[in-house]
Amino acid sequence: MSEWTEDVFEVLVSAGVRQAAYVPDMGLKRLIELCRAESSMRAVSLTTEEEGLALLCGAWIGGDRGVLMMQSSGVGNCLNMLSLTRACEIPLLMIVTMRGQHHEFNPWQNPMGQNAQGYLETAGVATRMIEDGAAVGPAVAEAVGPVFEENARIAIMVHQKVMPVKTFGK
Repeated sequence: MSEWTEDVFEVLVSAGVRQAAYVPDMGLKRLIELCRAESSMRAVSLTTEEEGLALLCGAWIGGDRGVLMMQSSGVGNCLNMLSLTRACEIPLLMIVTMRGQHHEFNPWQNPMGQNAQGYLETAGVATRMIEDGAAVGPAVAEAVGPVFEENARIAIMVHQKVMPVKTFGK
């Protein structure tokens, strides 16, 4: 399994991302750690995912680029707030780790995991599902131009098979 988080982190730094909003997630743990340790970046732990949309709108208005990092189960929390980014043409870069797919052990994750991509697309967010760890960094690199130069809204969705298998371990 490729360690895609370092590649994504390098892309974020190179793209001038200064705000990293996240809801803690084991699939994003290393990327969050890297963002928290980066002196040029402010990493903000969120209570809910939709807070990240408001934070990134404010960051953009204040001149900063940002990224929202979350698990697919949080997509449903964002649907109302996505209208703000669309109506105001605020750029949005999302990195979404997926659940409810490959080897999912928790049935509660299935509904949102299986529908998150469609929900985002219906809300006007372009999506790209990545099933190979080595392709995550290049996908984020491909997205930053349209996001920050054309005010696009793009979600890079990291397929569950890229992540370690999760369990309710002891």
